[in-house]
Amino acid sequence: MQHPRSARRPVLLALTLLSACAATEPGPSADRSPRDPATGSAAAAAPYLVGRFAGMEGDLGTAADDMVKALSHDPTNPDLRQQAFLATLLAGRPEAARIAAGLPDNQVAQLLLADVEARAGNWAEAERRFAALPKQGLTQVLQPLLMAWTQFGDGRADIALDTLHPFVQGQQFRAVYAFHAAMIADLAGRDAEAARLYETSQAAFGVPNLDLARALASFQVRTGHPEEAQRTIASLAQFGDDLSMAVPRLQQDAATRPVHRATDGMAEGYVALAAALRQQDAEQFVAILLRLALDLRPDLTTARLLSADQLGQQKRPQAALAVLAPVPDSDPLAPVVDLRRAALLDRTGNSAAALQLLARLERDLPDRPEPWALAGAILRGQHRDTEAVAAYDHAVALIPQPTRANWPLFYERGVAEERAHEWPKAEADFEHALQLSPDEPFVLNYLGYSWTEQGSHLAEARRMIERAAAARPNDGAIVDSLGWIALREGDTGRAVKDLEKAVELQPEDPTINGHLGDAYWAAGRKLEALYQWQRALSLNPEPEDVPKLEAKLHDAQAAEQPKQAAQSAPSGAATAEKVQ
Repeated sequence: MQHPRSARRPVLLALTLLSACAATEPGPSADRSPRDPATGSAAAAAPYLVGRFAGMEGDLGTAADDMVKALSHDPTNPDLRQQAFLATLLAGRPEAARIAAGLPDNQVAQLLLADVEARAGNWAEAERRFAALPKQGLTQVLQPLLMAWTQFGDGRADIALDTLHPFVQGQQFRAVYAFHAAMIADLAGRDAEAARLYETSQAAFGVPNLDLARALASFQVRTGHPEEAQRTIASLAQFGDDLSMAVPRLQQDAATRPVHRATDGMAEGYVALAAALRQQDAEQFVAILLRLALDLRPDLTTARLLSADQLGQQKRPQAALAVLAPVPDSDPLAPVVDLRRAALLDRTGNSAAALQLLARLERDLPDRPEPWALAGAILRGQHRDTEAVAAYDHAVALIPQPTRANWPLFYERGVAEERAHEWPKAEADFEHALQLSPDEPFVLNYLGYSWTEQGSHLAEARRMIERAAAARPNDGAIVDSLGWIALREGDTGRAVKDLEKAVELQPEDPTINGHLGDAYWAAGRKLEALYQWQRALSLNPEPEDVPKLEAKLHDAQAAEQPKQAAQSAPSGAATAEKVQ
């Protein structure tokens, strides 16, 4: 079972975020922070605390309302002003610009104010603000992109391309700089230069990139190469991810420019950096970049998809659905958006609506496996395993030649088949998944654990589980499998050690806690075994596991009866075997 690292952290990070953005530290007056209401305005304390809590819970609207209210009671408090600014910015409130005007050292505030000038066509003032940003931290990556677009907006395409030229020749983010330079040259009608820059960007990215593919395909159509444009868009499908669902629509829309004006390019710049930072533990800054992008261009679907993905990871599916709500059915990426919506609806508990949406996608896209695969996952989550297998069967039938990218589908169908008590089919699917991608730790673990449960292929099962553990040493489910096979092989000491570690890694998992109880019992640590089984029962185990845990407790308690009863009971080793 997968338990992704929690992404839920306070939205209002204030000085932490500003430090990451290389903003200057607040001055001496910052000691009047509302974190200590006794030293600040008493009237500000209550709304500040409510707003701070709302921000931590992801309720951005309430956070913004209460931070603005707190600031109205204590308008000279610099720390409160910064937090009110971030709250209103992330909530998409117009007050953010007004508050930003009082934060000359806050780089995010200066980015927003420059964007406001750009939207108004005040290119010189926007460029001045961007140029004034310190050349350090993350803003130094954005600065040349944003300055170049303001220069282009001001009618100075030559200067814009000169601004980007040194960065196109560099190494870090070279692909992004070349891409933006290509779009500027393209908009300026410099076809030869645009072609060269698009080629440079394509080579630097190395793998298909949605935004680049759309811009390049549009350029290819407009310069008389429609066949190349179709191949450029088709390349997006090679990895087999959800984006391939949109390929036909993107090909139909290939001639359309994805960027029409300077502010569109600025928004693309924010999205490019946000995408690059998603894997670098910079969640709040990513959220800010995406908010800035959507302020400039509300119809930028890639920004909405990235934002929804981030909110989903933070366990805020309703907020993610709200971000995706404005995307129209006419958008070329609408099929991808609808697939995301279905997954999010299921996470809100509205599985019926999710399955209805997927049924519509199945009708609209009869040759695509993705809606069927997601329907299978939703049905499996509802313990409708036989129906899930049928949905996965539809998905598999739509893949004429499975590739490495398709291993998850066979793995997931195998899980559904195993739970539907169709083990031969499940075993074949797990083995097929490993043929497609031999080193996938989750497949290795599931198949190895299943063989361990059945008492078959134990030597091969151990090798598989050990390979999985080498790849993911801190995955509780995989460490649990190591302990479980050690217990089955009679190595009680190792079993206890591994299962204790597994419980530390996933303390709320009922299966792992139950396994640790079995190991304790086999090791003669009977009271600890009873505690673990009782704890496992308290953690909402799968319905089929409840009677097993209750039977272990009953048998263990019977074995601990007065001495005369214990003498007539099986030996300790036999009892341990019985309760396992």
